[in-house]
Amino acid sequence: MAQFIYEAKTRTGEVRTGTLEADDEAAAGVKLRQQQLTPVSVKKKGFEFKLPGGGGGSVSQKEIIIFTRQFSTMIDAGLPLVQCLEILSSQTESPAFQRVLKQVKSDVEGGNTFSDSLEKHPQVFDVLYCNLVRAGEIGGILDSILTRIATYIEKNAKLKRQVKSALTYPIGVMCIAVAVIGIMMVFVIPTFENMFKEFGGALPSLTQAVIDASHFVVGNLAYIIGGIVGGGYAFSKWSKTQQGVIAIDKFVLNAPALGPTMRKIAVARFTRTLGTLLSSGVPILDAMEIVAKSAGNYVVEQAVLAARAKISEGKNMAEPLAETKVFPSMVVQMIAVGEQTGALDTMLNKIADFYEDEVDVAVAALTSLIEPIMMVFIGGSVGTMIIAMYLPIFTMAGNVKAE
Repeated sequence: MAQFIYEAKTRTGEVRTGTLEADDEAAAGVKLRQQQLTPVSVKKKGFEFKLPGGGGGSVSQKEIIIFTRQFSTMIDAGLPLVQCLEILSSQTESPAFQRVLKQVKSDVEGGNTFSDSLEKHPQVFDVLYCNLVRAGEIGGILDSILTRIATYIEKNAKLKRQVKSALTYPIGVMCIAVAVIGIMMVFVIPTFENMFKEFGGALPSLTQAVIDASHFVVGNLAYIIGGIVGGGYAFSKWSKTQQGVIAIDKFVLNAPALGPTMRKIAVARFTRTLGTLLSSGVPILDAMEIVAKSAGNYVVEQAVLAARAKISEGKNMAEPLAETKVFPSMVVQMIAVGEQTGALDTMLNKIADFYEDEVDVAVAALTSLIEPIMMVFIGGSVGTMIIAMYLPIFTMAGNVKAE
């Protein structure tokens, strides 16, 4: 979606300016009217050119965590909201975050609620963050809500690191293996081939097969590189389509070895997010919708939305979740107990704690499993080529001794 700069009037005639995201100017006008604002002018935001080090860049999770914890402490100490934002915006080291906080402060001073002001910056404060802040404002417990948000972000960041750890290692090792094999095929084997030609004689079948493979790689190197680049680009484009997202997310949850770990991560994220929302006073239907949007996996998202639809019809949560076949039976049973005892939020957080520990163990086990497989693959591939290159030498040495 494009960004639009708008000027609009409130019901009292106050003029407000800002930016919002929409598909086109008409959609931007609809969004403004939904906020009870009358559009005066809506223009598409032009391209902004920023020099390196000139104050651009995104806001890191670490900066958001620090801001949230400090903000919670200040609110708990009784400082006014605007003063908190003024202090925190002046002390942050990120120019991008500083601009965001100053804009939030300006909007709050203009009469907007804190949560509404945060919603204008979705690239920094996501739907979950804004909804939790709104619940804290309504319940008068903003300080404790902010502490929960900071804790949630920290735990969520840990899960993301574990996902990267589970995926980066095998991909990295495979890339190194392909690079080593490619270098040997293009540079090393042709050198041995020239040496064998000087000796003359027939080559062992394994050696000839490796040399033939080297000829194929060298002769079609441009096509191979083009195929890899083109295939990678096509896959990148396909992975962003709905069909691609569905296929990849299904594969990730059902893949051997990797699937169980990714499913545990999905369960931990679902229970932690839902538990945080419910304990903060967000209604269950709203909480389920937010959880679905932040699931990070299409299969899990659809399962949560299907469960939400059943809950809106009057059913409890456990039964619809069981019907989706996405969540383990233990999780469903514990949720059912939480509903029966009236402590669903507490139970969800306990499930999240358990599965986060399980993810630690699963990632370590996955790494231990993949490491020997990768080593065998690399050692087998490189070793086969080395043996193939030395077989003629061994053969010639045997012939010399026989003579």
